[in-house]
Amino acid sequence: MAKASKRAFPKLPASLAATRRGDVAILALARPQKRNALDDATVLGIERFFTALPIGIKAVVMHGRGAHFSAGLDLSELTERDVAEGVEHSRLWHRAFAQIEFGKVPVVAVLHGAVVGGGLELAAAAHIRVAERSTYYALPEGSRGIYVGGGASVRLPKLIGVARMQAMMLTGLTYGAKEGQAMGLSQFLVGNGKGLAKGIELAKRIAENAPLTNFAVMHALPRIAESDPESGYLAESLMAAIAQGSPDAKARLKDFLEKRGKKVLRG
Repeated sequence: MAKASKRAFPKLPASLAATRRGDVAILALARPQKRNALDDATVLGIERFFTALPIGIKAVVMHGRGAHFSAGLDLSELTERDVAEGVEHSRLWHRAFAQIEFGKVPVVAVLHGAVVGGGLELAAAAHIRVAERSTYYALPEGSRGIYVGGGASVRLPKLIGVARMQAMMLTGLTYGAKEGQAMGLSQFLVGNGKGLAKGIELAKRIAENAPLTNFAVMHALPRIAESDPESGYLAESLMAAIAQGSPDAKARLKDFLEKRGKKVLRG
């Protein structure tokens, strides 16, 4: 695994651009002329970015430049592959997106325009999704004679259910931002042009949390939710004990009891 630099981001392909605002990193899909379609170089760059975050980064905002978040897989790269090559290509996406879902820090995805196919798979790997009203969602793989390969079979049913995903794939239906919000594809819905500011606001709030709490929410919570109840309760008690026993937690609790803690913010 690549070592984290103190200040610099890793070298990225031209299709990605990274900037920093204090302890928040902003990763832009920077291929607007291709509707931010995801080619192999971009996917590998995403993996590199999330495995080598600079020291001090506590949250990431991911968004797309231009009119769209991402129109999905770059079909110009959809060359003829044998079964083994197809499996390996899919696993490349799995490894890259796992660095988002189970990586070092929470990730906020800011969505607008097309969030289609592999673009939806990328967004689903984030922990929070902010959608602008221009956002639309689709899984067109069925009509193209292919199948999702970037983790949608695992992540999307957790968000919208198996039946809804089946309907999206079998019919090719497109859902708008409001429908996606009701389905569970996004947690926040904002006006057009306001997504990035909202995403950064949320990321800054997340960055103020205790790192161990953010770790628990990212890594422990999803696994506990999928375990049997008794195993889940045990894992929860262990994680709670570890978190509250940290010096950071003790200091924050003391500040709260002495009325120096920050007020709870409204959504």
